[in-house]
Amino acid sequence: MIHETPSHSSPPRGQESVLLASPSPSGEGLGWGVRVSPRPAPRRRGPTPTPPLKGRGLGFSKLFVGMAALIEAGTLLLSPIMLTAAERARDPSVIEQRQALSASRRIAAQAERRSAQLEAQARAMTEAAGRSRAEQVAAAAAIQSAEARIAAAESQVALIDRLRAEQRARLADQQGPIIKLTAALQTMAQRPSALALVQPGSVTDMIHVRALLGSTLPIIRERTASLRAEVARGNALRRRADLAVAELQHDREQLEIRRKALAQLEADQRRRSQQYVDSAMIEQDRVIAMSEKARDITQLIADLGDQADIRARLASLPGPILRPAVPGAAAMPAPRPPDAGTSGALPSYRLPVIGKIVAGMGEISDAGVRAKGITLTTARGAQVVAPAKGRIAFAGPFRSYAAIVIIDHDGGWTTLITGMRALAVKPGETIWQGSPIGTADGAQPRITVELRHAGQPVDILPIASAG
Repeated sequence: MIHETPSHSSPPRGQESVLLASPSPSGEGLGWGVRVSPRPAPRRRGPTPTPPLKGRGLGFSKLFVGMAALIEAGTLLLSPIMLTAAERARDPSVIEQRQALSASRRIAAQAERRSAQLEAQARAMTEAAGRSRAEQVAAAAAIQSAEARIAAAESQVALIDRLRAEQRARLADQQGPIIKLTAALQTMAQRPSALALVQPGSVTDMIHVRALLGSTLPIIRERTASLRAEVARGNALRRRADLAVAELQHDREQLEIRRKALAQLEADQRRRSQQYVDSAMIEQDRVIAMSEKARDITQLIADLGDQADIRARLASLPGPILRPAVPGAAAMPAPRPPDAGTSGALPSYRLPVIGKIVAGMGEISDAGVRAKGITLTTARGAQVVAPAKGRIAFAGPFRSYAAIVIIDHDGGWTTLITGMRALAVKPGETIWQGSPIGTADGAQPRITVELRHAGQPVDILPIASAG
């Protein structure tokens, strides 16, 4: 608002008037007053006094109205309180997004290192069957690496979207003062310059207006500096979002390529293993007959474990003894030492899928059942791999489960994996750690893993790694 001095008369001779800006008593804007100060008397006689502002033409009244809007807009620019970087960093939602992004990047880096190691091992294999299995393991690891990179990119895109939404809200709070400022400037810019020549008044009024503009514009620049910086940050966030989306699209394309490569490797492996179909069918019939007698998965695992123990004991028996020339002269053979693979220690174990643990061992479900393993959530169609080397004891549907896999690791160790579809293994097949065994089922897959030793559940987390 504009405050005029009570007196509108011209200053006495020997004094000059200066138009000054000062805070208004109400605190709503800036007040304007005239300060009279002495000056040396001019050599000319009879200076023309400056006419008062009141009663002038309509042009300068509009000009001062525009200046009032300009000053009010400049004052309002101080009202929005900008969020500092420290305040944004303390936002719980931003902290959660950053933690998810950090975890996704860490898992992606681990998967990348494992993929590189397995690819190097595949190149080093010379035996055809071993090289084929190593290529499958490497391809499955590459798929999991791509899935981890996609999760990291999605977390980064979500974080950037969150920051941009907060910035749009802050900019919206500042649009009102900027609109008023722009309207005032446009009104003054549309005023013809030639109109000043026919406007009643003196050149002193024009000088006062120019001085007013010269003192106001630096204040406006200072008050809009944070707004310009916010716009620059918005442009930087938009560029980061474009890069993150492009990276996400590239990772998805690479994931599709690697899945096709794995499918080709699996097709080749099926063609090469056609000669083992007969023995696999016999093994399948034996397991089906056993599963019909078993009442639940626990009994099925126990039956398979008993048969594994019988096979181990039969393998440790000595061969036939030749009849000695002299009756009673033959010595009894020494007992055969146990094989290293059945000594009881599990050499290496990993989680079969990249995901988030949602249920731990011993937790009680809503139905009142105590969990005997862990449950992970993962991406739709995620690759599931063997957690350790072993033999496929069972693979297929069982009761209400669409598909389960039971792996015999020797030494009394067995693994049960549920929540899959499109199994890539058959009963009786020997697999390596990291070999693909299937893909996750459902729109929101939940993979359950149970590890048992001598029929007793064992906690997986202390001995497993994320791969």
